Amino acid sequence: MKRLLLFLAFLPCLLFVWGQTPSNPLIQELKDKRGLLQRQISETESLLDSTRRDVGSQLDALASLTAQIAERKRYVAAIGRDLDTIAREQDRLSRQVAALQAELQRKRDNYKASLRYLYKNRTVEEKLLFILSASTLDQMYRRLRYVRQYADYQRRKGEGIMQQRDRVRAKQDELAQVKAAKQGLLKEREAEMARLQRQEQAQQQIVASLRQRQQSLQKLVARKRREADELNARIDRIVAAELEKARKRAEEEARRKAAEEARRKKAATADAPAKAATPASEAVSVAEQRLSGSFASNRGRLPMPITGTSIIVGRFGQYNVQGLRGVRLDNKGIDIQGRPGAQARAVFNGRVAAVFQLNGLFNVLVRHGAYISVYCNLSSVWVKADEEVCTRQPLGEVFSDTANGGRTVLHFQLRRERDKLNPEPWLAR
Repeated sequence: MKRLLLFLAFLPCLLFVWGQTPSNPLIQELKDKRGLLQRQISETESLLDSTRRDVGSQLDALASLTAQIAERKRYVAAIGRDLDTIAREQDRLSRQVAALQAELQRKRDNYKASLRYLYKNRTVEEKLLFILSASTLDQMYRRLRYVRQYADYQRRKGEGIMQQRDRVRAKQDELAQVKAAKQGLLKEREAEMARLQRQEQAQQQIVASLRQRQQSLQKLVARKRREADELNARIDRIVAAELEKARKRAEEEARRKAAEEARRKKAATADAPAKAATPASEAVSVAEQRLSGSFASNRGRLPMPITGTSIIVGRFGQYNVQGLRGVRLDNKGIDIQGRPGAQARAVFNGRVAAVFQLNGLFNVLVRHGAYISVYCNLSSVWVKADEEVCTRQPLGEVFSDTANGGRTVLHFQLRRERDKLNPEPWLAR
């Protein structure tokens, strides 16, 4: 009984950590990921400007708003996935709490039974008689040690109950955090859905206005298509010239390599071999091959080709403008809207293949081995042809259209020789 009283007196010392419950790491991880998406949406919202009334500005506003809606839908989808993850975590924690509580109850029942047995059968006097009634000193020592060990065993059982209770309470707190996070996410999803609905309504208003001006819209689209065709034809000619240069370099390299091999054979015949230096053209070729491989291995990790906050407002390939009949766009790259003053920057190490001007704006091509990145719609450039550039190096300032609310859009293309690639899967987002 004395040991029971001592154990009960020791309880406060075991309970001081009950309030120290660590936060659920899964909840924090999901919160961090959503926070990044939310910041991106908040920053890109400031790029929207649908107040202009002319057809061109409304079409641009429609593109920006459609991109923003896509970003918000992506965020809502992320919330849905997080809710599913949290629901699974909640179910897992509930099962763990139930198992821990059952284990705690089992330990409590066993401990109570052992205390009742001690109370009925093991008084202090009986323990002393049990020890002193030993026939030899060695037997007395062994009995004393047994009594102490049994007392330690009972103490450890009591401490085990306290530790189990700590685990139960920690899991219960963790479960409460998960439930609170789930409720918060449900409210956040509801708010995001309301914002999404308002944006879709604004989108429908712009579409309705453009439908009423279908003739002006068709003329505008036709003009934009002509300008795009002119730009792409110029880029195609430059790419073809680059390929021709590469073909000539390869032929020259092959000739030099053949001549070098002939010299090696002649030297070997004369039994005076000399270590030949690698031709400069071969070294360049190897370097280009390595650069191509390095560029390809960074698919999905290339930086955005524009500085600051940005949003993709024009997708790659042919597609119809949502809600507008007969308005079909054909984009050889992607269009990225940024803030006024944004700069175009190289997505990877390379060499400037060409800098040219068209319709008053500059365009830059950078070669990365077999790959070529194209940066269009620049008001100024800070590099020149054949200049070596490194990843994220500024190439020039993106044009801001003051007549259209300062709209700043970089047209970006990516090619592998003559093949036009969709740049989006290559960029880190």
